[in-house]
Amino acid sequence: MSAPMEISFSPRPPSPDSACTTATPTSAVPAAAVSSSPQQAAVAPSPADDKVLVSVEVLLYATSAARHEDVQAAVERMLEDRSLSYVDGPVPIPADDPFLLENVKRIQICDTDEWVENHKVLLFWQVKPVVHVFQLSEEGPGEEPSEDDTLSSFNEWALPAREFDGLWESLLYEVGLKQRLLRYAASALLFTERGVDPCLVSWNRIILLHGPPGTGKTSLCKALAQKLSICFKSRYSMCQLIEVNAHSLFSKWFSESGKLVAKLFQKIHEMVEEESNLVFVLIDEVESLAAARQAAISGSEPSDSIRVVNALLTQMDKLKSWPNVIILTTSNITTAIDIAFVDRADIKAYVGPPTLQARYEILRSCIQELLRVGILTYPQGGSLPCILNYLTLKERKHSPEAAEPHGAVHLSSLLYEAAELCEGLSGRSLRKLPFLAHASAANPSSCDASAFMHTLIQTARREISESCG
Repeated sequence: MSAPMEISFSPRPPSPDSACTTATPTSAVPAAAVSSSPQQAAVAPSPADDKVLVSVEVLLYATSAARHEDVQAAVERMLEDRSLSYVDGPVPIPADDPFLLENVKRIQICDTDEWVENHKVLLFWQVKPVVHVFQLSEEGPGEEPSEDDTLSSFNEWALPAREFDGLWESLLYEVGLKQRLLRYAASALLFTERGVDPCLVSWNRIILLHGPPGTGKTSLCKALAQKLSICFKSRYSMCQLIEVNAHSLFSKWFSESGKLVAKLFQKIHEMVEEESNLVFVLIDEVESLAAARQAAISGSEPSDSIRVVNALLTQMDKLKSWPNVIILTTSNITTAIDIAFVDRADIKAYVGPPTLQARYEILRSCIQELLRVGILTYPQGGSLPCILNYLTLKERKHSPEAAEPHGAVHLSSLLYEAAELCEGLSGRSLRKLPFLAHASAANPSSCDASAFMHTLIQTARREISESCG
């Protein structure tokens, strides 16, 4: 099966203007602007085999009844007719294409970030677009109630779900982490479907993300499931996410925990028996399983606790025989994870506090949203500048335009100063920071961007001081 491997999307060359625009049709910009530098102009068209596979996600309106194959063909023709520079972001829907205008809500180029090398943009002749057409499920999560209807043992989503739309793009980590997870999933599903002998080559389709609280591990698992449900839409007609409440296995249902585990996995087995169904099982805070087993071994808990952990591990082992299931797990306490579970995980990825670049980009996305809705305004009613992306700011930070008091470089430099102060803060805390800064503003009903940046810096200093005790 070749389709899953198509998600090995490329690392992207950051465009100097990528803070403001992402993909430029030649109808809007002169052709020379697409490859204006001497380096780019000298690049010859790549042979077909050397072309970079780039994901293009096409979201249909909920009311669209168009066949996905027809939309895919129309988008491919559109991309062929309109030469693009390929960087992450939206692609304008042509005004002269009534079929796409009627059916398509959004076209977006995704996951090109790892192709950012030497500041070269991927040009249209270097790229083979891989078009994924999908609609979002509007159903929301379904719950599996307990026998006394007081506790839900797991939640269930049909994917791709509206709740997770845009989640993948909003999560910022060190370069390569998200691509590593995508490529792992492609290989894991391919190996199983091609019948690779597991006695010779071992893999379990289990991912373990561990690290301190607030770093987005659970969100990354949900976003990964959403992303894979889109990438593999042509192979699996239905995708589902099962989020297990690990604590429920040992609290409310402690005396009958074995029965609960059996009921849970019976439901999962029913799902995976349908070959066209791709199932993701998310077990959050999996260290609670390890803690229960350790307590049982030490004699501080009844033996029922260790039996249920063993039962759970056995059930997870049984899922190995099914090619269409991936288990996603998280842990806040790395040292507490049971070694028996660690051995089963194919990928054990540490998700730590954001780097400086990630902190800057997280805060930048927050500021752009406040600018978009008008909570922040540009001073004296002027035209609104872009907040530069991290790499572009590094290039322009010492340029003459940095002296302009309300220019893009100056505002971006203030945001950079705030990001430097926030070392050690989690992504969760960083996304709260602009709200706290606004609540501290002298005149919150009228915040210009420049004044707000200074307030953001003061708020960052206060939060770091308070977090240090």
